[in-house]
Amino acid sequence: MIAIAGAKGGCGKTVTTIGLAEAVARETTTAIAVDADRQLPNLHVAGGVDREPTLAGLESESAVAETVVQSSPRTDDVGLVAAPEPSDRIDFETEFDRLEGAAERAFVDCPSGAGPDVVEALSAADGVIVVTAETERSLTAAETTIEMARRLEVPILGAVVNRCDRVPEAVDSWTRVPVLGRIPDGEAPLTDEATREAYEGIARTIERRLAPDRTPVAYDEDLLPTGIDALDRALGGGLEPGSLVAVVAEPASQSEQLLYGTTAVRGTLYLSTERSTANVSRALEAAAIETGNPTVRRLGGETGLDDAAELLETLPAASTLVVDPTNAMETADRATYVSFLDALTERLVATESIGLLHCLEGPAVPANRTATLHAADAVFELESEPAADGTDHTLSISKFRGDNAGTERIRLAFDGRSPASIEATDNRS
Repeated sequence: MIAIAGAKGGCGKTVTTIGLAEAVARETTTAIAVDADRQLPNLHVAGGVDREPTLAGLESESAVAETVVQSSPRTDDVGLVAAPEPSDRIDFETEFDRLEGAAERAFVDCPSGAGPDVVEALSAADGVIVVTAETERSLTAAETTIEMARRLEVPILGAVVNRCDRVPEAVDSWTRVPVLGRIPDGEAPLTDEATREAYEGIARTIERRLAPDRTPVAYDEDLLPTGIDALDRALGGGLEPGSLVAVVAEPASQSEQLLYGTTAVRGTLYLSTERSTANVSRALEAAAIETGNPTVRRLGGETGLDDAAELLETLPAASTLVVDPTNAMETADRATYVSFLDALTERLVATESIGLLHCLEGPAVPANRTATLHAADAVFELESEPAADGTDHTLSISKFRGDNAGTERIRLAFDGRSPASIEATDNRS
């Protein structure tokens, strides 16, 4: 049961609740949208169904969910449940439990404000999505909702920003609240193509961030942050220990800055195939973003594989490994290189570390680049373009644990600030 909450009325909670339920049904599985606002019920109006039956119809122990669920007039496999009357006194947790089995995924439209009605509905949920518009009042109210969820120990799955062209800076500054997506303004948001596509992108993101047992994933308890704030928000907190990542970029993209930023959060072994130890250390000192103090080693030999294999044995627990770049390694005999990748992934898993392979693109792609991309749990593609005030850097997640998960484009800044903002857009062809 996922709560849709936002302390400011008019931020778009109700439509978001229905929009996500219908998007989930179009994308993956059955879903229901439930109105928990007894004082100002609106889900039945926005959804185009009758005011009755209501959630209160489940008060009886013998009641079944089907008696209160109405079918959406727009999307198959979606049920809408109207809110109880103001005079109804019900136990939301009990009623939500009785809705189990009606659909695989359920979204609850919480009341506005921060009073007891909100607390009651929010406390009964398994996780919460915070909804906001870009007005100052709505953003401030959303922060109140975030604080409330944390006091109640309800996991925050992320934020949805309504009716705006880009994610406000205030939203990007929220700690441990990944931006799930941005909904454009539309006259009929439940039927307009642009808004439906935006909800579908968020639905895919939500499904990726829910564990197989359908319980919300903790934001960062079991994940290792990359050190790039915007990227960590997009990933729900970071990468799972044992992950291998291919960072694909053009030579002039300043992608080294991203690698340098990953050294700031934990001990790092930085292996260079092209530059001397001194040159890498100087580059780290001059980096435009915060860095750590990694152990830097220059790999010798034509491909560097022998040195790298030996240094892998020294990788400590819960650390980061950076190989910069991998191009020389990818020119080795394929069987030898694949054997190295196997040993690398095994070592990352054994030490619960993460590894980043810097894959530079150019006129000649190394013969074994496909082996690198196949072995990687995730592929991050960095693009850089000239802009009026410098250079725009955009990171796409084109592969994530075997899924072509390119639903988010992450805007990075390599100018002394934390990488800035996320625009969740659908990159699928």
